[in-house]
Amino acid sequence: MSDRTASRGPQRDAAVDSLEADSLIQDESAEQVIAGKTPWQLARGRLYRDKITMTFLGIVALALLVGISAPILTKLGVLDPYTFHQDLIDPNTGGLPKGPAGGISLAHPLGVEPGTGRDVMSRLILGVTFSLVVATSATIIAVGLGTLLGLISGFLGHWPDFTITRLIDITLAFPQTLMLLALSGMLIDRITSFGVPAGNWSNGVYIILVLGLFGWPYIARIIRGQVLSLREREFIEAARSLGARNRRIYTKELIPNLWAPLLVYFTLLLPTYISAEAALSFLGVGIQPPTPTLGNILKYSVNYASADFTFFFFPALFIAVLVISFSLLGDGLRDAFDPKAER
Repeated sequence: MSDRTASRGPQRDAAVDSLEADSLIQDESAEQVIAGKTPWQLARGRLYRDKITMTFLGIVALALLVGISAPILTKLGVLDPYTFHQDLIDPNTGGLPKGPAGGISLAHPLGVEPGTGRDVMSRLILGVTFSLVVATSATIIAVGLGTLLGLISGFLGHWPDFTITRLIDITLAFPQTLMLLALSGMLIDRITSFGVPAGNWSNGVYIILVLGLFGWPYIARIIRGQVLSLREREFIEAARSLGARNRRIYTKELIPNLWAPLLVYFTLLLPTYISAEAALSFLGVGIQPPTPTLGNILKYSVNYASADFTFFFFPALFIAVLVISFSLLGDGLRDAFDPKAER
């Protein structure tokens, strides 16, 4: 009997050790399962699972890469957006390109411009650069100014809130497009008087300033509403009780909690300004040829919409793809940062 018990002793000890090891593994796995994630990690996980948004994120990244590299490629001679190729157009047909589909060939994959023979693909790629520069600069001004005034209005309240809210109402009362057209002559001359070169430089600065200065009220209202909610939270009260000044509360407590709506609004406002730049160039207020933008290329192509449809189609396609990509990326980011949003 004692021999049997002694023989079972090592087996029982091994079984106990095995059970303890299994319990330790389960405890470790449980700790891994219940490990907390930050809101940014949760949003990133939802974003990675959204295949449509990731697709348009790739398109936006490609457009930004093209916009950055286009001026460099132009200087290196890889892109040739300014050279006239008179041998590629037929004077007997009013300057239409020779060959089918607007002169599409291996040397000119998207054809050439009627009347000039300039390479359409090179001009569109460089046009993306100037359109993105104008739209991005105007968006930065609008978001920056709106965020600053929204923070002050929502956090301080009282007369600063009243003053900024009335300023928002007054600014929204002016029609943006009409003001852009009405003020163009006077303000462009004033911009030139400050040392900005006349022509496309002053026109570009004018569009950036007016779009930015008329676009801030929307983001200011959004940020004001967010700050009105955040300023009553416990962490704001704790910061105040510890003697934190307003500047520290702005930079360390409020702004980190506003990155999500700011990022979403930025990606939604940018395509709006891309379309606005195209519309203003179409109306003759924006950057003018020979400097290419998507807007002035589309304006020129309308004259040949029936005779050379491909020349009209490609600029319209570029604008549509950019605007749709940024818009759907903004929608995807909004859903990723808002767990209650409908997927």
